[in-house]
Formats: sequence, C-alpha cells, structure tokens
Amino acid sequence: MTDTVHATVAANYAALDRWIDAHFDTQVRFLQELVRVPTDTPPGNNAPHAERTAELLAGFGMDAEKIAIPADIVQAHGLQSITNLIVRRRYAQGGPTVALNAHGDVVPPGEGWSHDPYGGEVVDGKLYGRASAVSKGDFSTYTFAVRALEALGAPLQGGVELHFTYDEEFGGELGPGWLLDKGLTQPDLEIAAGFSYQVVTAHNGCLQLEVTVHGVMAHAAIPHTGVDALQGAVAILGALYRENTRYQRIRSKVPGIDHPYLNVGWIEGGTNTNVVPGKVRFKLDRRMIPEEDPAEVEATLRRVIEDTAATFPGITLDIRRMLLARALTPLPGNKPLVLALQRHAQEVFNAPIPVTGSPLYTDVRLYSERGIPAVIYGAGPRTVRESNAKRADEHIVLDDLRRATKVVARTLLDLLTVQQARG
Repeated sequence: MTDTVHATVAANYAALDRWIDAHFDTQVRFLQELVRVPTDTPPGNNAPHAERTAELLAGFGMDAEKIAIPADIVQAHGLQSITNLIVRRRYAQGGPTVALNAHGDVVPPGEGWSHDPYGGEVVDGKLYGRASAVSKGDFSTYTFAVRALEALGAPLQGGVELHFTYDEEFGGELGPGWLLDKGLTQPDLEIAAGFSYQVVTAHNGCLQLEVTVHGVMAHAAIPHTGVDALQGAVAILGALYRENTRYQRIRSKVPGIDHPYLNVGWIEGGTNTNVVPGKVRFKLDRRMIPEEDPAEVEATLRRVIEDTAATFPGITLDIRRMLLARALTPLPGNKPLVLALQRHAQEVFNAPIPVTGSPLYTDVRLYSERGIPAVIYGAGPRTVRESNAKRADEHIVLDDLRRATKVVARTLLDLLTVQQARG
C-alpha cells in the first residue's frame, strides 16, 4: 500500500470518527427511545418494539422490512408476538454482504433498580435501562456505524444488512433462525452484538430441560397414602448438583471458557402446607463447552434424572427439552472480521483486545451453523457482570458506545471499500 493510499485510508477513518462524534447525541436519543419500549420476555410481546424501531430508522432514511412470525408459531414457543427487521443497504457489485445482528428481547427487569428500567436515564456518563447493554445498545452501534459509513461518500462494494431480531432469550430459532431458514437473507459475513474489549469467536452451548416429578397427593396426617414428589425432586436435584461438581474437572481449551456447569433456575410444586406434594417442576440450564457433544450431554442428564427417580417407588417423570443451542466454533473465513475488529478496537480503545471465547450462548451460532463466518463485537464493558445485564441497573457506558461505533464503522469500511475489494 503506497503512502498516498495509507494517508487516504487514515483520513477516511478520521472522517468516520468525526461524523460519529458529531452525531453522538442523536445516537444516544435513539437508544433512549429503544429502551423506553419494553421487550420483557416472557411474556414476549415484542412486535411493538419492532414497529417503533422501524419508525425511528425511517427517520434516518433506512427502510426496514418487517417479518412478522405467524401468531400460532410464536404462541407455541411461549411468546406473544415477534416481528423481526431487516434493513438492506446495497452498494456496487463485487464485495461481501455483511450482516449486523442484535436482539431486542430481554429478560424482565426484576427488583432492585435505582433507575427506571424503561427510562433511558443518563447519569454520570452511563445510560441506564433494561437492554441498554444487551443488546438494544448495539441497535444503535450498528445503525450509526452504517450511517457514518454512508456519509463518508467513499466508493463501496457489497452491502450491509441490519438484522434486528426478537427471539434470543428463547433460542433464536424465530429470530435469525427464521430469517436464514426462510431464505430471507444469506450474508457472507456476520457481526453480532457483544462488548467492546474483546472479539469473541467461540461460545458455550446451552441445553435447557423442564423436569416434572409426579407423585401422589395425600393428606399430611396420613402421608403414607401418598407419594411425595418433593422428596423425589430433592434426590434428583442432589444428583444433578453432584454432576455439577464433576463438571469442574472438565476443562475447555478455548480461552475465556472454563468448564461446563449446570444451574437450576426455577422450581415450583405442591398444593398446600398440609398436603403431600403430588407434583414438582423445575427447569435446568446446562452450559456446554465447545468440545462437548450436545446429544451425549442430554442423554447423560436424562439418565441421571431417570436413574435417581427409579429409586423412589411410585415416582414418575416428564422431561421436556426447552432449548438446545449448540456452541459457536470459529469458521476459517472469519479472519477478515477478526483482524479488522481487533486492529481498530486496539487503536480506538488504546488497549489490548484479545480474541477469545465466551461462556454465554448467542444467536451467532445460527449463522455459523449455516456456514456464515461470524464473530461477536459491539458496545459494552469488559465483562457481562460490569454491565449488570440481566440484573438491576443494567447500563452502558456512553464512551464505550461511542468508541465501539467507530470500531464497527471502520471495520465495515475495510470490508466494503473498492480499494480493499481489489487489494
């Protein structure tokens, strides 16, 4: 690359940065509007947020295709409404199509907030609200990165698609999975919502099961006439937690991922204090490292549950799979994404930016499973915990949002400029 080309590229990066700085107040207001429309999942009534997002995008001259998932399918998944959005920006022929995916659905806010979870308040350089960090924040990162890119006026090849979807909390099959399976999109590369201080190329898988333990109700005065489902459930839970201890000896070779683990996050059962419980249900979440076989993991869990239940005469079981999300493993074609994101992030943040794995599971796997090289990068802190994602007072540091937007805009420029496509 000649000195003249180097100078031109550097000038373009600087111009992108200036545009983002000049329009950052607008970007913050955009994110505030997104936070103010609840997308608690459950119950999962997310179509209104998509409508509002499309309206806001239209104000920027960006037309969003609305893909409404049929109501009966949505309800069969335990949700109320889903409308996914695709914004397509086409440039000259010859370059790749890069998809930018973020999800709008999020768990309910829960208790303990000191700021309105739907207020979008800005205090001490942080914007507070449910989904401000995960991942409505990256609705704004990706939107304004594309706006900056197009405002630059440089010759571009290929295209960008914004995929704003609403099924990540329930596995993504009605979000990116639907768009891909129905042939509504076929990008060449994909970047998905993430945090600013690492480029993630691998993540855990997740298996979620609902286990119903059936006994026989009886009056507490004559308990021998019943079968105590809770005692059976306690024994099963004990066996599962012993498995959890065993998992600590299984180590992943992927940086950023330690070992498998299991969490029982919900339980209900019984009828009244003076009644032998006839039914107990619980839901478990089993995180799988990339080296594990999901079919083997599920078979082993079912066997542990069933073998333990068999030691309690009269106990029967129903085991229902709620979710199977496979792990993300890097595809060879992700190198242009990884190198560009890492290089620009290190320059913009003036910090080392590792390429790593994550213990989370995401929608990114759905792109990778279909042969689309994908990585995770967006706006946020060094760890999930720092952002308070899925906890009270979730927030995003506005300086991280600003700088991550610059990183994504520069990366898109690298991937889509005519000079890069020819070079």
